[in-house]
Amino acid sequence: MVSATRRRRGTTELMVSNTDRARSRRRWGLFRWPLAMALWSQGFVASSASADEVAGDWYLDALRAEEIWQQTRGEGVTVAVIDSGVDGSIPELRDRVLEGADLTFDAQGANSDEHGHGTDMASLIAGTGAEAGVSGIAPGATILPVRLYETPDTLDFGIEERWAEAVTYAVESGAQVISISLGMQEPAFGNEEIEAALAEAARQDVLIFASTGNAGEEGNLSTFPGNREGAVGVAAVDPDGERAAYSTHGPQVALAAPGTDIRLRCQLGSSEMCTGYGTSNATALASASAALIWSANPDWTKNQVLRAMIGTADGGGERDEYVGYGMVQPARVIVDGEGDPGDPNVNPLFEEFEARRAPHHLVRRQRAAVRRLDTAGPAVPGQDPGDLRVEDELH
Repeated sequence: MVSATRRRRGTTELMVSNTDRARSRRRWGLFRWPLAMALWSQGFVASSASADEVAGDWYLDALRAEEIWQQTRGEGVTVAVIDSGVDGSIPELRDRVLEGADLTFDAQGANSDEHGHGTDMASLIAGTGAEAGVSGIAPGATILPVRLYETPDTLDFGIEERWAEAVTYAVESGAQVISISLGMQEPAFGNEEIEAALAEAARQDVLIFASTGNAGEEGNLSTFPGNREGAVGVAAVDPDGERAAYSTHGPQVALAAPGTDIRLRCQLGSSEMCTGYGTSNATALASASAALIWSANPDWTKNQVLRAMIGTADGGGERDEYVGYGMVQPARVIVDGEGDPGDPNVNPLFEEFEARRAPHHLVRRQRAAVRRLDTAGPAVPGQDPGDLRVEDELH
């Protein structure tokens, strides 16, 4: 008997039978709504966790996660996830998620996630795999959620103004890495504020990754912020290491990461697992790769982390418009000792941008397991207000 699962996200509904799995690989995850905002969420195929758990976790082998974890799991690094919020109550994210900030009008809190996309991304970054949940590649990293939208159906018209606010909050809150699995057409206003926020992030030694989009087969629309100087554009590859056809291409692509056939929860609160695809996934895994490298090399600047990522990617040092310098290979840096970090003050991608907009020397911030923020309430359940602590023990 053929089983089928129906799932709704935003305004899109897909029904997939088990016999339609091959056909379902075509990209359907591009949502459009007012302001031409597009969420690079992944398409999902209903699957049995027991049947597809190994296949859906292929990215762990591709990135040599087990070898890396012998040296670091991302401890001491905070990754900001600018998205739909992050539900830190699910088993694989327990004790990994800070309080964060909610920039939406409903203000339910950054740990609220009606859509599920932000939680998916956080799980790929720092998921511990607890209770058969999603395994991220940097399970020792800490997630700082910045809730930018609620659901595609309820997205309000203030999002353009909130881009700069979201980046600024993440920077001021001590994030070393910012992961943005969202995209939109060029903002109609607020460009100066956005550029200023990206420049300040650069000056404050913060590394930003952004998805390039899933429109590779549908117009190949170049979108913000993945096409902006100051944000590292990330494309997706499949389990064979080949570029994903749906992945938007162009000069904005700097790096690639696994994005296709990734195992994620079908929906929040459910133990059922689905396989998904999209540059969202790739961006989360690229961000987590940076967190691992930074954790292993805490004295490096963002420029050195990025240069090592570029130098060890599997593109052989050549850049193209489909996968940039190639798929990230953090184990080559952490385990094999490859990748010349180079000049700490020169960005390998955005030297001219930073010379123009962030001319001062990098602010070298101490990287520690404990950070203080001016936030109200506990950052992690059970801790003192404002005390952001990376727990050594996972639960």
